[in-house]
Order: sequence, then structure tokens, then C-alpha cells
Amino acid sequence: MDKNIKKTLRRDRIRRRIRSTIKGTAERPRLCVYKSNKHIYAQLVNDRLGHTLAAVSTESDNVDIKDKTMQEAAKVVGEQLAELADDKGLNKAVFDRSGYKYHGVVKALAEGAREGGLDF
Repeated sequence: MDKNIKKTLRRDRIRRRIRSTIKGTAERPRLCVYKSNKHIYAQLVNDRLGHTLAAVSTESDNVDIKDKTMQEAAKVVGEQLAELADDKGLNKAVFDRSGYKYHGVVKALAEGAREGGLDF
């Protein structure tokens, strides 16, 4: 089996295990992260209703990532998401790293969200 397929299957298995314990509610939504090779995406999800309450990515218009590294851009995305959450009256969340290791870009996004005022 190809090495990349094995990595993807492993991450999917970890992601399913995490999602079996983490549930987002209206008061404490799930902050889920997805990263590709070029971009990072973050959204707040109410799992009971299946609604996305707020979403930000490096592709969003209000996020300026010119001349920034991926980690710096992820921190900006986290701060923007915390700002959107604050506008909607949300200050708590449950962090869902989606099977990614908690370092690098994922850690930078989480720290940016915490600095922006989101508690998790």
C-alpha cells in the first residue's frame, strides 16, 4: 500500500475516534480544523443541528496572508475565527484537531483563537 494512503487512513481512524467523544453544541461549538498543502480552514459547528456557526480560512477575503508563513497565516485565521465567534456571542468551544498532530500549523491556529478570546 502507498505510504500516503496509509497516512490518510491512519488520520481518518484517529479523526473518527476523536469525533466519537467530541460533540459541539450551541453554547460550546466544535472548532474543527482542516489543512491542505496550501491553505488552512477552521469552522465552529453545532453538531446537534448540523449547522456551521462561523467559518474562516486562508482563502477568505478578510484574511491577509501576503508574505506570511503558513504558521503565521494559521494564527491570523484563529484570531479571525475568535472575532467572528465573539460577534455571535460565543466564547467557549471544543477543539477538534481532526486527526492532525497538535503542532505547527494546527497549534498556531489554536493559539491564535485563544489569543482572540476563544476558550477551549
